[in-house]
Amino acid sequence: MSMAGNLRKVTSLSGVGGLRKVARLARRRPRVDLSHPARSPLGSSVVNCVTYRDGVRVPASGDLVDTVQRVRKSGHGFVWLGLHEPTDQEFAGIAELFDLHPLAVEDAVEAHQRPKLERYGETLFAVFKTVCYVEHEKLTATSEVVNTGEIMVFVGEDFVITVRHGMHGSLGPLREELEAHPQQLAKGPAAVLHAIADHVVDDYLSVTDSVQEDIDQVETDVFAENGARADPGRIYQMKRELLELKRAVVPLARPVEDLATQPIRVVDPEIQAYFRDVLDHLMRAKEQIAAFDELLNSILQAHLAQVTVAQNEDMRKITAWAAVIAVPTMVCGVYGMNFDHMPELHWRFGYPLVIGVISVACLALYRGFRRNGWL
Repeated sequence: MSMAGNLRKVTSLSGVGGLRKVARLARRRPRVDLSHPARSPLGSSVVNCVTYRDGVRVPASGDLVDTVQRVRKSGHGFVWLGLHEPTDQEFAGIAELFDLHPLAVEDAVEAHQRPKLERYGETLFAVFKTVCYVEHEKLTATSEVVNTGEIMVFVGEDFVITVRHGMHGSLGPLREELEAHPQQLAKGPAAVLHAIADHVVDDYLSVTDSVQEDIDQVETDVFAENGARADPGRIYQMKRELLELKRAVVPLARPVEDLATQPIRVVDPEIQAYFRDVLDHLMRAKEQIAAFDELLNSILQAHLAQVTVAQNEDMRKITAWAAVIAVPTMVCGVYGMNFDHMPELHWRFGYPLVIGVISVACLALYRGFRRNGWL
């Protein structure tokens, strides 16, 4: 039977002897190999299930139930179970096995949560919004700049469960990095929680650096010689993408601060010092985003001012040329009246005189407007 089917069977077991029935069910079912280094064959949503003892990865044998029972029987070590977008049925057995709160389980399955930290008995439930920068050749009014996902983390005395949503934010490299430092991993599940928080916040800083390059390009285009003709849609698009980044970063400040300062049973005081470093980086990312928002507002206002100035410049040119054209229009309008006794009407040099007067008047107006910067 697949792990998903086994877990569905687990969820149907309740009552006083529920866990004993789970154990008997596990002994009757074929064992599932958990020793694959990259991805276990537990099912489509389970990415990996690893046991760590004294910071060292322990070769796995048996299924999830046996793995958890061995850890709890030994009294030291912990299990790290990683999942990707599990269904209700796939997660139900895991929730019962680890005694997870139904509200936290619902949040982990449904996703689309704000960054937060909640305590359910002896279990911590943390939500992190992951972000990644979307590469593009040229920023347009429809370019996607920031893509987001989520990582939910359940932390107990002897387990860590990570639930990932989205197509980025893989924890495989993070797991390998932690395994390369067993002294840190030996500090327990809280060390994994810190590593995930640090990984997520470092991605924030990386994304903000890339977003700054886009904002710098927009700023350069707006203040270029023909900046008034720059597409304002790009500025609005950057503000929309920045808002998406802001929703991921800003709400996380309070949860990380609690992890860094509040006494929490499953978080060792030594680990809290590392969370203070994460908080420091998070505040830097938060300040950068606030600065970007103000800068984009300034760029937008500057662009609107440039458009207004350009429109005024065009109106002045139109007005100046209208004044120049008004002179011959007026003269021609007067001499277009069919009166017999018009001045110089029958004089041989009347026509050249009128043309000369018109030319001199138009030239004088043109020079005056040029001198004042209207033309």
